Amino acid sequence: MRNIRTARAHRFCAFALACTLLWPILARAQESNPEIPPAQAVLAHNGMVVAQEARAARIGADILQKGGNAVDAAVAVGFAMAVTYPRAGNIGGGGFMLIHLANGDDSSIDYRETAPARINAKSFLDAQGNADPQKSRDSALAIGVPGTVAGLALAEERYGSGHFTLAELMAPAIAMARDGITFGDDRAEALPNERLRLARWPATRKIFFKSDGSPLSPGDRFVQSDLADTLEVIAREGPVGFYEGTIADEIAAAVQAAGGVMTAEDLHDYRAIERKPVRGTYRGYDIVSMPPPSSGGVELIEMLNILEGYELATADPAEELHLLVEAMKRAYADRTLFLGDPDKVQNPVERLTSKDYAALWRATINLARATPAGAIRAGGQAQDEGRNTTHFSVVDHFGNAVANTYTLNFSYGVGLVAEGTGVLLNNELDDFAAKPESPNAYGLLGAEANEPAPGKRPLSSMTPTIVLKDGKPFLITGSPGGSRIITTVLQIVVDVIDRGMDIASAVSAPRIHNQWMPDQVYAEPGLAPELIDALQARGDTVVPTRPFTSANSIMITPKGIIGAADPRTRGGLAAGQ
Repeated sequence: MRNIRTARAHRFCAFALACTLLWPILARAQESNPEIPPAQAVLAHNGMVVAQEARAARIGADILQKGGNAVDAAVAVGFAMAVTYPRAGNIGGGGFMLIHLANGDDSSIDYRETAPARINAKSFLDAQGNADPQKSRDSALAIGVPGTVAGLALAEERYGSGHFTLAELMAPAIAMARDGITFGDDRAEALPNERLRLARWPATRKIFFKSDGSPLSPGDRFVQSDLADTLEVIAREGPVGFYEGTIADEIAAAVQAAGGVMTAEDLHDYRAIERKPVRGTYRGYDIVSMPPPSSGGVELIEMLNILEGYELATADPAEELHLLVEAMKRAYADRTLFLGDPDKVQNPVERLTSKDYAALWRATINLARATPAGAIRAGGQAQDEGRNTTHFSVVDHFGNAVANTYTLNFSYGVGLVAEGTGVLLNNELDDFAAKPESPNAYGLLGAEANEPAPGKRPLSSMTPTIVLKDGKPFLITGSPGGSRIITTVLQIVVDVIDRGMDIASAVSAPRIHNQWMPDQVYAEPGLAPELIDALQARGDTVVPTRPFTSANSIMITPKGIIGAADPRTRGGLAAGQ
């Protein structure tokens, strides 16, 4: 019998590759080796940056070494990854930054993309009134108004150390875009999978393809002169240089020429928003995470509240996995019905994250049998019988911490570079529910709360999270992975707190995923066969899948700051000071 901790460490993950429409998307989004190597733990005492791209991580660590705080470093990393990791790092997409300050305050920056003013509830339907995935995923209609520039600038303005100007933090990114970088193996592997999406746009071909029409290869020089020019304007003028004037005009013109509806006025009207994080508790720890329009924090706390009623540390490994799956099903059912842009619809956050609500859900869980998805009803009732994103974590020696997740949605977004700007644009509006109960690219269902509307922010799964112990940062985590993000963060937290794992073990442990619909449990390689058998005996359908997430995380221990880059994707780095 396998060691219990090893067996419990072996988790499942999401998505039926052979059973759904999503296989082509997931195959493109996951190019790493299906076997999960162990993560490497890095110990530091004065600060840590863990990111999915090594050059950007080193840039952030250098900012910390020069006296910057965690927000300074995060902003530098965010702009750097727009150059070094274009499949997900961006200034043409959006995301969320969660901030814990040394004085005990917490905040979050919502820089999620918004729908242009001409988008409405029928924008992504066909002539028969059915959801049209081509419109919401592959066309310029799918492009949301980018929020990254506004979000990073707002974070620096309000929470930066004041020792650096925005231009100084952006200087490394500008230099790499201007001078060029060596195209890495991990990016070169991804590019051929996206060839058709990228090559259809002339401005994109000029950047990512050679003169003979072939995509860039490992070792090729990757120069982004137009992007360097755009970054220089932002560095000189601030976000106004991106959202107004020539750059805004060029982005709007490129989107419209490709068949989209974004205007320069849409860009002018964009604002990043500071929001109060959602908070919960779990076994004596404080959980701080992202509020709507991210569903991540609400779902994470809801699942942890359900699980807190069970003694996972001493539970049988099969029972523990069963309980994880049951908690996931119920939280994702609630996501479908209740959550959306809080500026447009009412979100019952207080109810969904309450301990009493979790108790209602626990009463519907049968320890011996899996609950069929069709028997679960959002709102706490069960009858008898929902890609390419990137996350980085930062801690400084002052006691500040940042968890940041941002995205273009698909790998390389919609694939369109706005001519003259170097800005690669997102296809984020697929995260709306084009039609109630029609799945998006990640199989997530939605309802009216998340239907498309002018200026609305689509619901997200991004879950940047900071766990506090006695008011101090203990764990900083998050992940890419579409609908799998939330369950990935859940399992990092459970593995660390309940299983007592070190952060490197928790980051590299195989993971499970269930998102209510489709009614399947998805598994990464490595789960003990007897645990798969036990889940199936309870009534779950278990589907194997390749690794897909990348939980770049930091843990604060008595020995120091320990960082671990997720080994599922090559090129990540924990850079300490």
